[in-house]
Amino acid sequence: MELLNELPPDVFKITLVLFLSFLIGLEREEHKATGTYAFGGVRTFPLIGLVGYSVALLSGAQALPLIVGFLVIAAFLLISYWHKISRFEGAGVTTEISGLATFIAGALIFYGHFWTATTLSVASLLLLDLKAALERLAVRIAPNEILTFAKFLLLSGVILPVLPNQVFTQFHINPFKTWLVVVAISAISYASYVLQKLTKGQGGIVLAALLGGAYSSTVTTVVLARRAKSQNQPHLYSGSILIASGVMYLRLIALLALFNHALLRMVLVPFLVLAGLAAGTGWLWSRRADHAQAAAQESLEPKNPLDLLAAFFFAALFLVMLVATQLAVTYLGRGGLNALAALMGVSDVDPFIMGLTQAAGTGTPLQVAAVAIIIAAASNNIIKGIYASSLAGRDTGRQSLIFLASLAALSLVPILWIG
Repeated sequence: MELLNELPPDVFKITLVLFLSFLIGLEREEHKATGTYAFGGVRTFPLIGLVGYSVALLSGAQALPLIVGFLVIAAFLLISYWHKISRFEGAGVTTEISGLATFIAGALIFYGHFWTATTLSVASLLLLDLKAALERLAVRIAPNEILTFAKFLLLSGVILPVLPNQVFTQFHINPFKTWLVVVAISAISYASYVLQKLTKGQGGIVLAALLGGAYSSTVTTVVLARRAKSQNQPHLYSGSILIASGVMYLRLIALLALFNHALLRMVLVPFLVLAGLAAGTGWLWSRRADHAQAAAQESLEPKNPLDLLAAFFFAALFLVMLVATQLAVTYLGRGGLNALAALMGVSDVDPFIMGLTQAAGTGTPLQVAAVAIIIAAASNNIIKGIYASSLAGRDTGRQSLIFLASLAALSLVPILWIG
């Protein structure tokens, strides 16, 4: 232990430089073994890392010498790349870029940025080693999926940070929290959409119901009901529709957990019970024998949930629901809010419930808000039952209506002790 204390402080830094750059060089050495030309290996990359460390040591706090050293290494790598593309068509530049990353990692280690240098080196190593897998992934990802992800980044990483996080007007409108609601719902919907795309054709109707319920149980019910009309599988489709409504309660729990813990505590146990009961019953019912079993694994094509106009519309609808909720409590009382909750079940209940998460505890008592959320969810279940009954075949529609009406009735029971 005393020997370690007597060692110069640079010993650890130089050892780390050698270790990280050696790993990258080792990966490049294996690449050369395939017969493809590659610049450097287990000796060259450690030397580049040591040069980066040494130049940083000599530069001290001055940036110009470090930049000159970086440009010198870049010139050598440029000559290597020129030689490579003159001999091999379609040659890549990843090896040369990894050499520059190794130089930077050596300099970062000198300045004490160990985590950043290690992360940079490991990321370089993974990108080099996973070339084939990443190229296959790029082929599998459609251009419109990249656009979809860019939309999500726009919603969450560009718009959200610039909005003011302060309250305006007597209705407690907070632009940042308003858009945060949009981002949260978009994130859950987008995650469900990605999982549906990844499992396309592998999980069948039941899995589509599970993932679709996380996106929108109403949309999933309509899609399943329309599909069921041409299929003679009432147990499968009615059970799956019930599963989607069970997942809706888990979705609401997740949203309440993000925005109002006090409100969540009031409905957590009932919603968990309802989710488990609906999903469990739906799964058991879907496993009952139906005709045309060959179609049981048929999957549903998920719809892209991220649309910028839809996001702005949701934000506007959220603000309308927030104002309407507080006005209903102020001028119509509890009965007026409950009537509004019942009406909201006809469409998407998310804007109304998210409005309650912001109003609860300020303009609306927690108990009143909790009861309104329960009523909105129950009303939505009844409406979904009506949708299924009118869109699906006779047996599927009748079974779905019975299931969802029963779920709606059970969901109203917690009002007895909450209200």
